[in-house]
Amino acid sequence: MNKINLSTHHPIADIQDNIIFANNGNVVLCFKGNLPEIYSLSEKDFEDIHAAWFQSLKSLPVGTIVHKQDIYLKKTYTSEKLPNTTFLEKATNAHFKGREYINHNCYLFFILTKNKTLNNPKYVNPFRKVTKGIVQELDDNVKSFTKSVTDAISFINNCRKTTFLPLEKEEIQQLTTDYFNGFNKGYDTDIVLDKKNVNIGENYFDALAINSELCFGESVQSSKTNEKFTTDDFVFHQGFIDGLGLTLNENHIVNQIIYLDNKHKWRKLLDKKIEELHKSSNFGSQNKVLLGKIQHILDQINMDDNARIVRGHLNIIYWSKDLKNLDKITSKIKTEFKELDVTPYYPRGEERKNYILNSYCCFSSNFSNNDVYVADLKHALCLFINNSNYKSDATGIIFNTRENNIPVLKDVWDERKKRIKARNFAIFAPTGEGKSFLANNILRQYFESGVRLVIIDLGGSYTKFAKLYPEKYTVLRYESGKNLGINPFYISHVNDLTPERIEDLSVFLFELLASELKATKAQSVSIKKILSHYYNNTLENHSLEGFCNYIESNQKDLLENLKIHPDYFNITNFLHVMSEYVGNGLYSFLFKVSEDQTYKIEDKRLIVFELDEVKDNKEILSVMLKLIKSAIQRTIWRNKAEKGIILFDEFAKQLKFENVLESVEFYYQAIRKQNGAIGIILQSINQLPDNSTSASILENTQVIYSLNNEKGYAELVKRLHLSSHDLNQLKSIKNNLSGLRKYTEMFIKIGKESNIFRLEVPREVYAAYLTDGQENDTIMKFYEEHQNMEKAILQFTSKT
Repeated sequence: MNKINLSTHHPIADIQDNIIFANNGNVVLCFKGNLPEIYSLSEKDFEDIHAAWFQSLKSLPVGTIVHKQDIYLKKTYTSEKLPNTTFLEKATNAHFKGREYINHNCYLFFILTKNKTLNNPKYVNPFRKVTKGIVQELDDNVKSFTKSVTDAISFINNCRKTTFLPLEKEEIQQLTTDYFNGFNKGYDTDIVLDKKNVNIGENYFDALAINSELCFGESVQSSKTNEKFTTDDFVFHQGFIDGLGLTLNENHIVNQIIYLDNKHKWRKLLDKKIEELHKSSNFGSQNKVLLGKIQHILDQINMDDNARIVRGHLNIIYWSKDLKNLDKITSKIKTEFKELDVTPYYPRGEERKNYILNSYCCFSSNFSNNDVYVADLKHALCLFINNSNYKSDATGIIFNTRENNIPVLKDVWDERKKRIKARNFAIFAPTGEGKSFLANNILRQYFESGVRLVIIDLGGSYTKFAKLYPEKYTVLRYESGKNLGINPFYISHVNDLTPERIEDLSVFLFELLASELKATKAQSVSIKKILSHYYNNTLENHSLEGFCNYIESNQKDLLENLKIHPDYFNITNFLHVMSEYVGNGLYSFLFKVSEDQTYKIEDKRLIVFELDEVKDNKEILSVMLKLIKSAIQRTIWRNKAEKGIILFDEFAKQLKFENVLESVEFYYQAIRKQNGAIGIILQSINQLPDNSTSASILENTQVIYSLNNEKGYAELVKRLHLSSHDLNQLKSIKNNLSGLRKYTEMFIKIGKESNIFRLEVPREVYAAYLTDGQENDTIMKFYEEHQNMEKAILQFTSKT
């Protein structure tokens, strides 16, 4: 048995920027990878990344060693990045704190060996110091190597799926310490090596490897079928060895080492090997198999001018505190290899020690010819893992990952517009799949982060969550035959009458006229002149009825006094159309002068317009939207620096009315000038008429949420121009509404990026989002009792 203490056997002589000058004379350039999210890549994406790797590595100098190291560590979720101020934030923070998950870090090392030869004896002591010739400055050799590596990294980064950045000195030192400290935390320890076990601190280590051409089955490819999600009608892809990555769910390291040798040298060597095997192929089936494999490699090299012969080595190092559990992990990894038709090598004793120590980047030049397979570079690159954990943005809405349901922040606002130019969103899902629940989750988090919300609701889905913020919300509810308390003509002071206000009122009046023709410039100027004249001569009690009466009283000389040609403004037509909204008109109740309620919404950050009683009356609904718009413009949109969201919920029936659709489109156009977003919730995309107005709305909607839809997603794909992988992701959605961890899955597309996320919430949040059913009735009874929604929810959760 022997021990290694890192402080007395440190492998690094010096670090300059991201370059290690190792004690054995090697020079190592170190990078950290930022890989795409697991499940986000299509079959073509895997092929493209594979091609990018090949193009970037094939021209590296002969003798270069490329070492890709993927480290997977079991971690406990801390919740420290989650907000923790409000009642629901605290519940969410506590719910996920302490949950176990796998964290992945990807490293890429380029090694220039001291003597540029890769023919080592079977065992090399990695800690043996080279007394002479340790390079510790950037000589011409190192500078030339660095330039080649920089070019290769630039090529990989240009594929835009993956990014590799130089490692900082502190990160290199920490990685070295962690590696030789056996990833034990809180103390330093020795490496204990004996023939039976490799033991570092509390952890026992083991390894499995691919070290010969004989390990491989029929073929390798850049991706394979993901059996977990694939069904009869679609194929979901994963990387060829992704089963040995995140989904293994154990502490482990995947080392993929590629030795870029002289192509001609290895062609000659293979020719010689084939000649020897031909002579001995009659002596055993193993020789025949090997002969076939080597002949196949040689044929590929001879056929492909771009072929680059390499030697490769792949190993998986894994560890556990419990030796029995170590055996279980061994079985799991062997099962994954069997799925790939790969037979791994299981090193024991001295060999295992050699594999574990020499898989550190400074020592990966130490593997001998007996530890490597010979193949084309394209073949070796199929063994790269090209995806990683879900990415959490610095700020955003909390969703959950598909692995372990860990919270992940997604920035669907995108302040700097890196991913999206318009932050408008749409939620698609049939009845009962949780549209309102998801909308509550998104809007509640926006609200708590300081965004102002205006919800135009026909279903009463948001009043309950609003009640958690008693001082900050107001509900304006439409009741049949009554007005909404919004008077677009109301001004509290003469200073309110800005050019913008006159402009808004003129647009409001033209929309009420419902002219099919767009207002001409002359008509627009005319109505603005008349509006200014009305306000100058009427000092109080401004209203639509007052405005119409003013025009009627002054119609003889109004146009002449204001120098308006009768062709530009038809008074008779105007008064005739407006008669429906004033006096004894059919819809005059909508504009009856009463106390203007808009002051109620000026200082509220959560405003709900409940229009469920409008039902199918398109005229009333259209006027309601115009009134709401005027209130929003007067209050919410006055401060352009303030973030705001307008949500149209349960709007499917009304969207078939053309004037309503156009009214909604106005919001989409106007929101561009504001620091805001529009959201719509629909059961199906078919509920949006297939016309230019809808096309304009969809074009300006760049955040898409879709929940499970048993009827399929064909129309969604067609009208949103989704990719085939987007469709595969949609088809892979599976909910789990039983057991301890209940969740729904959803497809989220932000600009061009898409993936499947989960929504798991604690009991308190679930109670806040409920909109109907017996549980909701129980909570509302508690609320009536306490007049405090937080107390009502706590009483409900304590009893369930």
